[in-house]
Amino acid sequence: MKHNLHRVKLIHNPKYQHSGLKSYVYLLRKYNFAPTLEGPYFVSNIVEQLGKPSLMNKFATHIGGHAKVKKHQLMKKDATSGQEGQVSAADQQNDSEYLCQVSIGTPAQVLTLDFDTGSSDLWVWSTNLSQDIQTQGKQAGHTIFDPSKSSTWKDSQGSTWQISYGDSSSASGTVGTDVVNVGGLAIQNQAVEVANQISDQFVQSTGDGLLGLAWGSINTVQPTPVETPVENMISQDDIPKDSELFTAYLSSEKSGEESFYTFGFIDTSVTNGQTINYTPVDNSQGFWSVPSASAHVNGKQIKRNNNTAIMDTGTTLCLVDDNLVKAVYAAIPGAKYDSSQQGYTFPTNTATSDLPVVTVAIGNHQYTIGKETLGFADAGNGMTYGGIQSRGDMTFDILGDVVLRSIYAVFDQGNQRFGAVQRTSPSTQ
Repeated sequence: MKHNLHRVKLIHNPKYQHSGLKSYVYLLRKYNFAPTLEGPYFVSNIVEQLGKPSLMNKFATHIGGHAKVKKHQLMKKDATSGQEGQVSAADQQNDSEYLCQVSIGTPAQVLTLDFDTGSSDLWVWSTNLSQDIQTQGKQAGHTIFDPSKSSTWKDSQGSTWQISYGDSSSASGTVGTDVVNVGGLAIQNQAVEVANQISDQFVQSTGDGLLGLAWGSINTVQPTPVETPVENMISQDDIPKDSELFTAYLSSEKSGEESFYTFGFIDTSVTNGQTINYTPVDNSQGFWSVPSASAHVNGKQIKRNNNTAIMDTGTTLCLVDDNLVKAVYAAIPGAKYDSSQQGYTFPTNTATSDLPVVTVAIGNHQYTIGKETLGFADAGNGMTYGGIQSRGDMTFDILGDVVLRSIYAVFDQGNQRFGAVQRTSPSTQ
C-alpha cells in the first residue's frame, strides 16, 4: 500500500495571548489539582466519589471500570475584598497556541482543531448546538460542522460523550462516523463527537474542537469508547506497519520556524543525524507517561526518585514539584514568587547568560529546556511569568510546550515508547 505521508502544518493562533495566571488557571481546571502555593485560586469542597473517569478525573485509579476520585471545586478569592467566588471563563486562557486544519465529511468541511496528547476525544462544534450558541460561535470565527451536509456521515445510535472539568463546565453531545482527513491521510469511519452543548470557555476560544492523541482508554464516549484517529490510522493501514507513530515539532512564533506534526514517519531533516533516545511509556492511565527521575539546574543534580511525567502537547507550561521549581528560580537573580500571579516571576531584563541551564530527564537522558522558553508571559512591573511552575498536589509532572519546543518528540504508539531528540537553540548550542 502506498502511503501519502507528509508534514501536517500547525497554525499559530493569531488570537493567542500569553497570560501566565490565566494559563495556570486553565491547568488547574484541566487537571483538577490543588495548588500548594499561595494565590487567588484555591480548592474547596474536596469529596470522594465513584464514577467513570473523564477529563476532570482522568488520573484516578481505576477500580472495576469505575474510579475513586477527588472532586475539587476551584474557587477564587478577591485580594481586596476577601470575597470568594466561582471561577469564570474569563479567568482562564482558553485558546490553544497551535491549531491544525482537519477535513471532515464528503464534501470536506474544514475545521481548525487543537491536537492534544493529553486527551483522546475528537470533538467538534456542530449544528446540533442551539441557534444562539451557533450565532455566537460564528461571530467569534468558529467553523461549525454540519453532519447533514456530508454524504458519508452515519449516526452512532445511543452513543454520547462528555468532557467535564473540575468546575462542572463541559462540552457534550452525540456521536457519528465520517471520513476524517488529517494531512492527506483519509481515515474511514472515524468516530466524530459532535457538540450539542458547550460551556462559555469553549465559545470564547478560537479552535473548532479538539483532536485527542492520548491512548483510547480515556475516550469519554459511552456506552463504548471509540477508536482514536491514530488507532484507526494503524488498523486501516493508513501508516506503515513499521512506523505506527506520530511526531511533534513545536516552535515559538517569533522563532520563524514551522511547527508541524507527522503521522507514520520521522522527519529526518530535523533530527540532524542525532540518535533518537527512546523510553517505555506507561499508558495504564491513558497518557504518554514517561520516567523522569532527575533534573539539573546549572549542573547541580536534583534527584526525583520514581518521578514520572506526562508529555502533553495540549499544555503550555511545564509543571513540576515545588522543590524543583524553587531551585530553578533561586538560580535567577531577582526572581520571586508572586502570590497575586500564583506563580514565579523574574526580571524581564535578565540577561540570557544569567538564566540557568535547566534539564529534565526523559527516560535515561537529560534534555535542556531552552532558555528562551523560561520566560512565558509579561507579568507587569518589569517582571516575566516563568514557564516552569508548581504542579501543586499532583504526584507527576506535566511537560507541556515549554519543554516540547526544546525537543523533537516521537510518540511511538506501536512500540509503546516515547522518543526525543534535543533541538539546538541559542541557549543549548
